[in-house]
Amino acid sequence: MATDTKPSPDSVMRSLYKHHAGEGLKFDAARPKPVAGPRDVIIRVKKVGICGTDRHIWQWDEWAAGRIPVGIVTGHEFVGFIEEVGSAVTKYHPGQRVSAEGHIFSGTDYNSRTGNAHIASDTSIIGIDRDGCFADFVKVPEDNVWPVHADISDRLAATFDPLGNAVHTVMSAGVSAQTVLISGVGIIGLMAVTVARAAGASRIFCSDVNPPRLALAKKLGAAEAYDARDTGWLDDIRTQTGGEGVDVLLEMSGADAAFSQGFRALRNGGRAALLGLPAKQLTFDFNEHIIFKGCTVLGINGRRVWETWYQMEKLLLSGRLDLDDIITHEYPLEEFETAFQTMISGEGIKVLMNL
Repeated sequence: MATDTKPSPDSVMRSLYKHHAGEGLKFDAARPKPVAGPRDVIIRVKKVGICGTDRHIWQWDEWAAGRIPVGIVTGHEFVGFIEEVGSAVTKYHPGQRVSAEGHIFSGTDYNSRTGNAHIASDTSIIGIDRDGCFADFVKVPEDNVWPVHADISDRLAATFDPLGNAVHTVMSAGVSAQTVLISGVGIIGLMAVTVARAAGASRIFCSDVNPPRLALAKKLGAAEAYDARDTGWLDDIRTQTGGEGVDVLLEMSGADAAFSQGFRALRNGGRAALLGLPAKQLTFDFNEHIIFKGCTVLGINGRRVWETWYQMEKLLLSGRLDLDDIITHEYPLEEFETAFQTMISGEGIKVLMNL
């Protein structure tokens, strides 16, 4: 007698996964639904964000080819509702609206035990090292779940991950009452403008090569937004800072030229917080820009667990962050190709997908 091996509709889900070692993602309407372990939480995903990392994975560049396992469900920015909890979960229950910290770690290494879990040595990342959130359901450990405040919208909650990068960078640099240069006004750079303004920066300058993004940076609170291709802006920024240069550099672009220009604009003894990831080795004058300048350089990775999350929540609830103009497009998951092209082309800034 033949046995029907077709999976139950309750055991499968829609997903986007990296189907081959090349460009694009593939839609799967029958991916197996994740199964909760004792301390896991299964979250029904409602809204997800596409970020620069997802673009690298889509385009299958050198970084992605060396890091991303073929077959993985991608995505790491999301908001949703708890569907199911493991037998040993005590903090959460089905029905709660949540997001999650996508960096997963055991909590036993040196950094985790000394307040720096965001750089734990055993970190794995959802959507990169393990299945992510471009799916109806995602599995995360109980300790990674973040309950979303009732007064924070789904649109904003779906952007916690990149907003956390911006908040961590700004707060680490100590921008209050300081002049600040943000080099690179992509998604996180634009978020950094409004975060720096809320954090009390005295004057914010921006540089980029994208005129519409520079115009938006000014709308969000930048005093000046310079086209980085016009080298005269470095003279102007020094004039506007009493000949000294800015107190703080927030480098968000990863562009070779932006590093050199940013450090030239930084005053002696200033602080530089570096979040942008260069695509290749920099041609950078270390002696001139760091040693002789006597500046402090901070490498920024992810978000602090959980300090940055509390900061994000407080800033959002204060009403002082302006993110509406940054979140530009929303598409159904099935229109993922259009969503990615909108983001890659530059037509959209922060692009969301709905499940």
